[in-house]
Amino acid sequence: MDNHDQLDFSTILATSIHDMKNSLFMLMQSIEGLDLADNLTAHQHQTVADLHYQTSRVNGTLMQLLALYRDEKQQLPIFIEENSVNELMDEIVERHRLYFQSRHIDVSLKIDTHLFAYFDLDLVKYLLSDIFINALRHTKSLVAITVVQTPAYLVFKVEDNGDGYPQHMLDVNQGASNSFNANKGRSGLGLLFAKKIAEQHITNQHKGYISLENKPNNRGSIFTLYIP
Repeated sequence: MDNHDQLDFSTILATSIHDMKNSLFMLMQSIEGLDLADNLTAHQHQTVADLHYQTSRVNGTLMQLLALYRDEKQQLPIFIEENSVNELMDEIVERHRLYFQSRHIDVSLKIDTHLFAYFDLDLVKYLLSDIFINALRHTKSLVAITVVQTPAYLVFKVEDNGDGYPQHMLDVNQGASNSFNANKGRSGLGLLFAKKIAEQHITNQHKGYISLENKPNNRGSIFTLYIP
């Protein structure tokens, strides 16, 4: 087999994920349509919401897998352009409204109006969607999102009132580890993805980064994304 006949795994992976994402999108539309039915019981509505949530998680994991593979091969495209932060956050919250309303989770979004910034829209969207999904999964009753523009960084903060991050995730946050451990659970892949995407954003020698911390007395966790 010569070079022209050899399989390009990156292309195969991208094509396969694209096909799966199309199928997942159609599935999510069908699920949303089911939730509009008038004859569903409360339990059935909850089941539909859970299906929508799990489908969203699979979709996010597929994108993380593709992005991390491309990053390893130094083929991860980054498109930095000006975007509306308000539209981004509204889309993320609305995408998961079915789930958090069914779970009676209080979600708040605090952001300045008409806030625009430069970043890769698709990658940051997948990053923040994954963080939001995990906050919804682990919170007890609320998730608070705030976005502020500081002189050096655009700062996204996602807080919940769950049990907090386990120590191995805080270790990654402190730089003690920079690898994914499949045995550790709770979004280890998502954390690695978040670090990679944040670090791809560099402006005037400032590099993007993430921060994880737990609130005192096990009152929840705080994830923060800094985009220069």
